Order: sequence, then C-alpha cells, then structure tokens
Amino acid sequence: MFFPIISIFALLFSSSGASVLDFCVADLTLPDGPAGYSCKNPSKVSVDDFVYTALGIAGNTSNLIKAAVTPAFAAQFPGLNGLGISLARLDLAVGGVVPLHTHPGASELQFVAEGTITAGFISSSANTVYYKTLSKGDLMIFPQGLLHFQINSGKAPALILVSFSSPSPGLQIVDFALFGNNFPSELVETTTFLDDAQVKKLKGVLGGTG
Repeated sequence: MFFPIISIFALLFSSSGASVLDFCVADLTLPDGPAGYSCKNPSKVSVDDFVYTALGIAGNTSNLIKAAVTPAFAAQFPGLNGLGISLARLDLAVGGVVPLHTHPGASELQFVAEGTITAGFISSSANTVYYKTLSKGDLMIFPQGLLHFQINSGKAPALILVSFSSPSPGLQIVDFALFGNNFPSELVETTTFLDDAQVKKLKGVLGGTG
C-alpha cells in the first residue's frame, strides 16, 4: 500500500528537482523549429526582450479584406519563446473580414475592445457552426485547429485583442490556400466543385496562378 504512495512522491520530488530555466528568450539568428526557437545566450538577454510596444499602433486596413493583424509572436516578441502564450492585435475596418482560417498550433481567445463583430468557428466532428455577434467587452474562444472567421458587422472600425496558447500558433487561410498560389485550377475545380470561371476569377483576385 505504501510503496505506490512513496513511488509517487519520489517521482514528484525528482521532477521538481530537475533544472528549470527561468526563460528561453528566442535567438532569432537561428531558425524556428517544432519546439520553438533556441535560447539566446543569457548574457545577451536584455529587458527589451520582455517588452513589446507594437500592439498600441493601429494596423493598416487598406487592403482587399480591410483587416490588419499585428502579431506579438515569438518572432516579434522573443521573450514569449517557450512560455506557451502569444498575443495579436486585429483591426477591422467597416466591412472588414478575416476569412475562414485555422491556427494549427493554438487555441485562440479574442476580446472585442472596440466595435461590433460577427465571429464563429466550425466543429470538425459534425461541421456545426457556432457564431455570434459580439460587442465591446465580449470574449469568444476558438478551439485549436478549428476553422473560424471574424467580420466587422458594425458601423465603425473594430479592434480585437487576441491571445493564443502558443508562442507560434501558425496560420492557414482557406481562400489563399486554394486560390492564392499555384494549385492547378483543374484540381481546385475537382476538389471544390467550383467551375472554371469561378476558380479563375478567385485566383485573379487573390493572386493565384495555374
């Protein structure tokens, strides 16, 4: 009876006695990998590695989707590396949209700081759509890897502050994955059931070829 208990305590104490780094500031001179960036030499770490100011600046929404994302990921904010968190600022002009997209590496929590948006996600098990109109002060979470979207459905610019459960959440936007590259049109047509004219129109809008 006592042996399992002693074994558990031994495991806990052996784990707690392991060497633990206070932080692992990203060494941006080396490539990113599945486990994140390598740690910068502690002698070269400064307080500036733990401070990031860009989220206070509005993004430029003069583009096709009338949206701008300002990331505070490990690549921009080295002090986040290895801590399992990151942030971003999302600016949406009136009529702005972030098309269906996914973050393969993280769940996303969004806070509406200004404006009114419609946001939602699609479950992978039953393709159920969960969406709602959100106002200033509202929160919504998107589980990791699920397709989701944001639309400015109000009459004024919207500001959304977003947090992620990873310092490098990743991003894939469905529209650009289908129509913004060299994916051959005939294969896009076969896999999406769209006709040739529709595919070529979308490729023309999003910069795709093939």
